[in-house]
Amino acid sequence: MSAPTPPALHVDGIGLTIGGATILDGVDLHVEPGTKIGVIGPNGAGKTTLFNVISGVMRPTAGTVTLGGTDITRMSVPARARAGLGRTFQTSSYFPRLSVLENVRVAAQVSRGGNYSLLHFPRRDDPATEAAHAALHEVGLAHRADAMAGDISHGDKRKLEIATLLATDTRIVLLDEPMAGVGSGDVNGLVDRIRDLHDGGRRTVLMVEHHIDVLLGLVDKVAVMYSGSILAFDEPQRIMDDPVVQRAYLGTAA
Repeated sequence: MSAPTPPALHVDGIGLTIGGATILDGVDLHVEPGTKIGVIGPNGAGKTTLFNVISGVMRPTAGTVTLGGTDITRMSVPARARAGLGRTFQTSSYFPRLSVLENVRVAAQVSRGGNYSLLHFPRRDDPATEAAHAALHEVGLAHRADAMAGDISHGDKRKLEIATLLATDTRIVLLDEPMAGVGSGDVNGLVDRIRDLHDGGRRTVLMVEHHIDVLLGLVDKVAVMYSGSILAFDEPQRIMDDPVVQRAYLGTAA
């Protein structure tokens, strides 16, 4: 009898206290491989803080984070990246004075065991460069490959972040408000790019998003955070019909 497949991500009893204030309180989250999970909640609920703990930006004061069966609670951010965890932030993160292609190629290079050096220009058939070109084509940025990353539109910068993840060996992706600041005309295209990132279940995606209508049509399950804890975790329609969620999050009576 084969051993059961471990969860892609398991957050167990995560707590975070800073200066006597409780930011996260006993957060439990079990994420199956290949699923798309939405994380919602009012401002200050702890959503981004939870992503910071999972990605290693902040250390919890209680609990554990497990990635594919491996405890990563004390791992550094780079070690988590090498283990297959990728993250985008509320504010686009990129090298503005590098070209779009160079941004993606550097990420692909590092994920293949290289470094961040740009001193030696690779051949066009270099594996990292090929991966970068393929990722840019997939997100619709191939025509902007030579543009400076700082000069492209905000929507294209979000696509650039996704291309960077596509070019690496990332298996679990944390997207922190990917639609923030994106014009209405770019939303549908960005949703398609997130589906590309999910790759039919090859990657697991967790996504914080305030555009609830967009999120509900994209994810398999929704985790509702409230006052630093997980209030509910279920399928989107069940979440929206839950009277506890309606009272605590939506501000309506059951």
